[in-house]
Amino acid sequence: MVLIIKQRASFEQVEQMLQTLGIYIKVAVDIERGILAGGGEKHADCESILLEDGSRQRDIWGADWTPFNQSIAYESIINIRPSQNNRSIIIQNLVIRERIKQITKELIGGYQIEFK
Repeated sequence: MVLIIKQRASFEQVEQMLQTLGIYIKVAVDIERGILAGGGEKHADCESILLEDGSRQRDIWGADWTPFNQSIAYESIINIRPSQNNRSIIIQNLVIRERIKQITKELIGGYQIEFK
């Protein structure tokens, strides 16, 4: 289930986003609007929902959030952007990484999920 998170998510929302992959959440983060979409099988699913909500593609970056250890991985096919000097699936720009980390922790971080 893909959800758009514009303010602090509830524990139940985080659990809903975990339903697809179980141990981590694929997220697309709009670094300008300070929001994210999470859940689903692909980052592109999350990106699509944000685009429909008015985000600009150049502001959306993909990452994976693991609630168990509160870690983030900055890898996604949607991050390949030669026009923005990112030629890899990994986000190269440290400022963008930090913004993604800040937004993700603020909106869905802090919940300790126990795996079943």
